[in-house]
Amino acid sequence: MVNYNFGSYWKEVSELTAVVLRSNESQDMLLKRFRKKVIKSGILSTVRRKRWFISKSELRRMEKKKAIRRFKRRLREAE
Repeated sequence: MVNYNFGSYWKEVSELTAVVLRSNESQDMLLKRFRKKVIKSGILSTVRRKRWFISKSELRRMEKKKAIRRFKRRLREAE
């Protein structure tokens, strides 16, 4: 693993995603396997989440809103 100085980024994404071209495999299939591997590894969600700095108070506020929405949804489903 190449360690550039990106702070906590490397703590969450420790390995870069790579795919090797198989024999008789088209580039479309290779690209499809690569996309699946990237999604499964969670690299994109990490990059999107770390795109902007979010303070701890803002994170708490967002989590509280999510919890309220979950609670209301469960109440509706229970009825």
